[in-house]
Amino acid sequence: MQIRKSILPILGIHFLATVCLTGPGLSRAEAVPLIRDTEIETTIRIYAAPLLTAAGLEDEAFSIHIVRDSALNAFVARGQRLFLTTGLLRRSKNAGQVLGVMAHEIGHIAGGHLARLHSAIERAGKAAFITQILGLAVGALAQNPAGAAAIISGGQHVAGRSFLNYSRGQEQSADQAAARYLDRVGISGKGLLEFLNILSGQEFLQTSNQDPYIRSHPLTRSRISFMENHVAKSPATNKKLPPQFVERHLRLVAKLDGFLDAPERTLEKYKANDTSIPARYARAIATYRLAELSKALPLIESLISDFPKNPYFVELKAQMLFENGRLKEAMKSYQKAVRLLPDAPLIRTSLAHVILEMNQPELNDLALANIKEALRVERFMPLAWRLAGTAYGRKKQFGLSAWSLAEYNVLIGRKQLARVQVERALKILKVGTPSWLRAQDIKNEIDRKK
Repeated sequence: MQIRKSILPILGIHFLATVCLTGPGLSRAEAVPLIRDTEIETTIRIYAAPLLTAAGLEDEAFSIHIVRDSALNAFVARGQRLFLTTGLLRRSKNAGQVLGVMAHEIGHIAGGHLARLHSAIERAGKAAFITQILGLAVGALAQNPAGAAAIISGGQHVAGRSFLNYSRGQEQSADQAAARYLDRVGISGKGLLEFLNILSGQEFLQTSNQDPYIRSHPLTRSRISFMENHVAKSPATNKKLPPQFVERHLRLVAKLDGFLDAPERTLEKYKANDTSIPARYARAIATYRLAELSKALPLIESLISDFPKNPYFVELKAQMLFENGRLKEAMKSYQKAVRLLPDAPLIRTSLAHVILEMNQPELNDLALANIKEALRVERFMPLAWRLAGTAYGRKKQFGLSAWSLAEYNVLIGRKQLARVQVERALKILKVGTPSWLRAQDIKNEIDRKK
């Protein structure tokens, strides 16, 4: 897949511009580059569901974000948001390791560590130090807390040392919670122990050579000892993961490899004589990225033939066709993917995109219906709002078009363009209608941020 600098997502795996995370005490937003993909996000959500239940958290309030970064890292932010890097996912050897990390991060959420962390930061000292430490809380790739404290003199050094101890306590608490959650759902803690052992090999590296995870999640020998004891005694230790967990992990890694590595490297890793599903999947992606559609289509079609109810294989075929200008065929494939997975907003948005590119007036309502359904499931999708602006414009519903483009520009951070569109919408839309009220909210939001 081509990687574009534009904020507009392309299809399949969507590469987005940076998303800003902010928190009290931050003097600036921390930027995190995200990607979107229905299959990967669904896999992580399936992994998370039993752990959230074990932790007493609501699945609906939990959001998943995939960070495009080769470093090994995972973190949580306020609002029950879990961030996992592509580096962590690709370097994980099995689904158990990903589940262990997720259980640990969910332990941070359930334990209220972010709220306590904020209080600890406020006690820690002056603004520059607060900013540096809070950056760790939201997972920014920042300095080691100990290293930060070393350059701060006097009372700030004491505050930094105190905060580091507090953070180590959080890590131990999150490990204990993770062990409980994994036991409750019958998943072995071996994965988390394996992950901690991977981190232990980095403890004596220079800070600049360590993965961000170990810099933001202090590791101690007691943490490893705890998990070793837990694994030795847990009744779930020797239980095998559900087959679907194992299969999904292998496909997830293959998909990320296919889209993020150079195609030649992917083809070297997943050799032609490897007939496994993940290898066939990775080769289909790599061959498509080499612009060899005549070879790529048979590869993905063979997977669809073997697994006709897999929506992600169908989606990839649709993407191949769309990006090679075969719009009518792409539309049919996207329609099939939507039938297989009707509540996937990214796939519905892709379908609407193809339909609008076909520029056939009789299909405009079909495109708009898919856009509305996508936004019903997930409102914060810039491309869906931009497409809505196009679809409404073609129907000469200019007030709704301007409102949609205001939503789009707000989401991508173009405040001035959003203001122009929202003021236009307010002049055209009927006062008191839901769209007029939402446009008024956007205007008020922009005005507050002047």
